[in-house]
Amino acid sequence: MRSIILTLFLALAGAAAEPPPPTGWPIVASPVPLDPAQPGRDRVGALRWLGGWVLSSRDPRFGGISALTLDRGRFLAIGDTGGVFRFRIADGRVTESSIAALPSGPGSTDGKADRDAESMAFDPGTGSVWVGFERHNAVWCYDAAVAHAQRHDEPPAMRGWPVNGGPEAMARLPDGRFIILAEEAAGPDGSTEGLLFASDPAVAGGRPVRFGYRPPDRYVATDMAVLRDGRAVVVNRRYTPVDGVSAVLTLVDVRAIRPGAVLEGRALARLAPPLTVDNMEALAIAEEAGRTILWIASDDNFSRLQRTLLLKFALDEAALR
Repeated sequence: MRSIILTLFLALAGAAAEPPPPTGWPIVASPVPLDPAQPGRDRVGALRWLGGWVLSSRDPRFGGISALTLDRGRFLAIGDTGGVFRFRIADGRVTESSIAALPSGPGSTDGKADRDAESMAFDPGTGSVWVGFERHNAVWCYDAAVAHAQRHDEPPAMRGWPVNGGPEAMARLPDGRFIILAEEAAGPDGSTEGLLFASDPAVAGGRPVRFGYRPPDRYVATDMAVLRDGRAVVVNRRYTPVDGVSAVLTLVDVRAIRPGAVLEGRALARLAPPLTVDNMEALAIAEEAGRTILWIASDDNFSRLQRTLLLKFALDEAALR
């Protein structure tokens, strides 16, 4: 009997220690509906549902997605322990994927303590990627392969931001300016602070314009992306033990940024139970056949009680008028 138990234990241990395939463990996608109680539902606010998936992988580094971008059909996602995830999804399937780690970053350790990446910006011209880190309140710029760090800075304007409430959302404007929104830092008139950098925030010496962003009541901004007309969509998240997680997407006219100005968004949609929703922290905007597409992803906090969602919506153009 003992030998049988030992054999079974060794077999299970061997299965648990199974080496990954030569190309690494893939990212896989499982479909989910917008509303599990009403599978045919395809509208929420100004958004039309185009599909949704739970993303997963056997690679323990996968998860914690806090920022997302899309370039020529290929996603780049950054996790809040320094994970770098690339994948394509077509016809509801992940057709290619890779999982890696940031080559370097603030501090001296890997993981949450020094690689708490919460925001990202992307230059489609050069492929350069900027990542905003909480805890250090720093911005690092990487090459297109995210294989080498090119430059970095801890902007003085961000030094007073909370350790766990720093650069939560970042976007690069077409003219080369950058917007960074704090998660919790106090801004003017009860708002949350935002910064507008005239150029690269990873280069020392910048003097950003300070302004405020007022999210919906009891929500915090978790990501933003710029529309073709120069306005931005902001993802705002809220969690309470009673109501659970919800997210509100707002349309914000960032062209109105001035020193001391307070921006407020117009609600586009609210995702809340019983709709499919989790800790929504990442947003990318794309164009498909003349439609504005919003891709929203969630941070699962590496918890078995949460999921990494990737949701796809078309934005009703009437909402932009």
